[in-house]
Amino acid sequence: MSLRDVGFFLRGRLNRAVSRALNRRAPAHTETPTPLNDVLGGPRTPIALSRLLTARDNAAREAAVASWLGARGVPFTRHRFATFEGRGDNYVVDLGAGDRILVLIAHHDAVPGSPGANDNAASVAILLTLLERLAAAPPSRLRVRLLFPACEELGYLGARAYVRDASLDRVAGVLSLELCGMGDTLAIWDAGAQTTFLSTVRGALENVGRRADETYHVVGKIPVFGSDHRAFAAAGIPAYGLTVVPASEADALRAFVFSPMKSALRAVKRRPVPFDTYHTTRDALGTLDAAALDAVVAALEAVVEEAGRSASS
Repeated sequence: MSLRDVGFFLRGRLNRAVSRALNRRAPAHTETPTPLNDVLGGPRTPIALSRLLTARDNAAREAAVASWLGARGVPFTRHRFATFEGRGDNYVVDLGAGDRILVLIAHHDAVPGSPGANDNAASVAILLTLLERLAAAPPSRLRVRLLFPACEELGYLGARAYVRDASLDRVAGVLSLELCGMGDTLAIWDAGAQTTFLSTVRGALENVGRRADETYHVVGKIPVFGSDHRAFAAAGIPAYGLTVVPASEADALRAFVFSPMKSALRAVKRRPVPFDTYHTTRDALGTLDAAALDAVVAALEAVVEEAGRSASS
């Protein structure tokens, strides 16, 4: 185990401890899972597909992703891992063809006790929607790899296991979707240095009418919060988080994520959206905004298109 893995492990344990503290006095959530057959036979919009995982325990969430892929006849690879930290199944779907690979990630687990709608059922639903669209018109000059890892809440354990076992030499860049279910402004984070892939992402967002520092923001390394892309970044690959936030909360969010210790005391009374429900029993389906999910799908379609152009040039 490397020192970096030790850091990820400790971060995961701290994450769980903080979540337990936040929920210690909160009543148990009353959200009930939608029957799986109702989801499989229901609408295929991102907001509807968010029901696939919401309010299920982690074993059921993991099984539900495999059930959806199987029911749709989607070829996928199951990457199974087991370490002293935990065990689980990552699912990998490849679409398109080309020498370069764009990896898009949405973890399927949630913290125990939370319905896990925004963290991270909404992001899984977004990638499943994108999957169907790309399957209908696969990119010809780019391979898009959709990765659905387990155990993100345990220090990105599933993503770390995948990075250890996979060949990464053709990966051009990675985006990890986290908290993508509410808000109107996109945030690309952990983007401390300019890279070719970051330029590709910026160009894609501007191609769909988003404006830098207005309707999308690129921010540097966030001190405490993280996601699965960090396992790839540790391997030297350009990798960033992608989140949706309300523009009206921009200042409060900046203070919260970049000064977490100072903000912790204020957060006892109020945490800014979307962190007000993050890792809590209130992370329910009813808090999601369909327009936010649709906006992320559109942004990712633009990223795939722009990355395909970059790969062929």
